[in-house]
Formats: sequence, C-alpha cells, structure tokens
Amino acid sequence: MRIFSVILALVFALGSGVALAQTKSDKWQFRLTPYPYIWLPVIDGIVNYDLSPGIGSPDVRIGPTDWLDLQNFGGLVSASAKKGRFVIFADFVYLGARSKNNGRIVSVEDTVTAPGTRIPIPVSADLNLDTRTDLDGLFWMAAGGYTLKETDTTVLDVFAGLRFFSIDVDSSWILSSAVTTPGDVEVLPAQGSIRNDTSLRDGIVGIRGHFGIGEGKWSVPFYFDVGSGSSKLTWHAMAGLSYTVRWGDVFIVYRHLEYDQDSGGLLQNFSFSGPSLGAGFNF
Repeated sequence: MRIFSVILALVFALGSGVALAQTKSDKWQFRLTPYPYIWLPVIDGIVNYDLSPGIGSPDVRIGPTDWLDLQNFGGLVSASAKKGRFVIFADFVYLGARSKNNGRIVSVEDTVTAPGTRIPIPVSADLNLDTRTDLDGLFWMAAGGYTLKETDTTVLDVFAGLRFFSIDVDSSWILSSAVTTPGDVEVLPAQGSIRNDTSLRDGIVGIRGHFGIGEGKWSVPFYFDVGSGSSKLTWHAMAGLSYTVRWGDVFIVYRHLEYDQDSGGLLQNFSFSGPSLGAGFNF
C-alpha cells in the first residue's frame, strides 16, 4: 500500500544515522497542549444511514463544508510523557457542528422493489431544497512509541496505538417531491429526518516528530498515522510551523483526519481537514 511505503521512506530518511543519535535525558519530560487549542476543519463526506421503518436508506453528502459556514464548537487537549527513548501520548477532541443547508441527499437505497437487496436511486441536486445535518463527534487516541532519532534540531518517533471515534449524526431534508421507485412506490418522503450513530475502534501505527529550520527557534512539526479495525481505513496527517519559547512552543499546522468504512458503514470517505493553532507547555 502506498501509504505504508511513505511511512517507511520517511523513517529511513529521517532515521538514518540513528545509532549515533542520543536522547537528551533519561528523566521524565511532560508536554501539555490544553484548550483553547483550536482546530477549524472543513467537513466532507457521505453519511450512509441505515434502513429506517417506512423509508429508504438515504445517503447524505455533507460538504465540502467550510468551518465558516457551520455553527460549531469543540474542545481539544493533547498530552505526552517521555523518558529516555520511550514516549506515551494521547489526544482528545470533541467537535459539534451544524450545517446551514450545504449538504444534500445524493441517493436513496430502495429495499422495496427487491426485498433483501439495496438498489441505489440517484437523487438530483435540483430536487434538494433544504438539507441540514447536525454532527457530534468525540475522538480519543492513545499510543506508545520509541524515539529513533533525537538531536538538537530533529526528533523522530515511531509509535503504535488505538484511536476511538464516536459520532452522532442527525439529518433533516425538504425535497421538491418524494423519491419513488420505477414502479412509483415512494421510498423517501419529500420531508423527513433520520438519525444514526457509530463508535469506531481502530489500531494505528505511525511516525511523528519535528525538524529544525536552520539554527533558529523555528521548526516543522509533523505527524502521520494509518490504521484499520472498525474502519476499512483511517488516517491522520499533520504538518506546519512551530516557534520555540522559554516555556514551550506555539504552533500553526494543517491537520487532516479521514475515515472510510465498508459499504454498509455510516461514514463513507468522511474527513475533517483544516488549520489548527495553539501552544504546548513543557515541564
């Protein structure tokens, strides 16, 4: 898989000469990035709702929805601890968002014409008058790793861990007409709402660290993981700029988190992608 090849290439490039690299301290070192650590993601993907009594199973596209077009709120915190070459870290994110008529129903699965099967019926964009979606999501990730390389300007960790994602999605719609089968059987009313939720648990592996820019206080932090389990595929990537100060550092990065379940899963190519800024405290 190409993603795994990228990880191996980065590990080889940054970790060359690892036998000569030494860690700075065998004492415990801690880092905390507390709220108001900010993430402003664009939300994009398809919500594949389960069959509900009396209606078909609509696939609702959300986005691409800029965070400026959402009523959203959230809380984020990240923490890590390191001793020698061993590191443990965790990340918690809560995100709530409400779209403003920028989603639409793209198809409805007909289970009436042929019971026991799902026949997709495309829904024209012109048919959508108003489709709104509320989303509440909780991310939790914990991992343990090993420092392959650490110098005054460069750190490279490899790690393995677990990511948990719980999401609750509620969509309501107004169409110009009901969706019917070729036999003129209604499978989705012109107005309605539907709700579903899921909890995903995935094992992940990845790399993280930073490398300095010259001899100054600027550096480039990076992070990448990939995993599977409840999801067919999930991956998370981040890169940006950081500036070191006496008590830690301040940063601005671009962060992308993506989930894709099997064809019957709730989330299809669903992603959160956008800038993140905050400050990390070392002690």
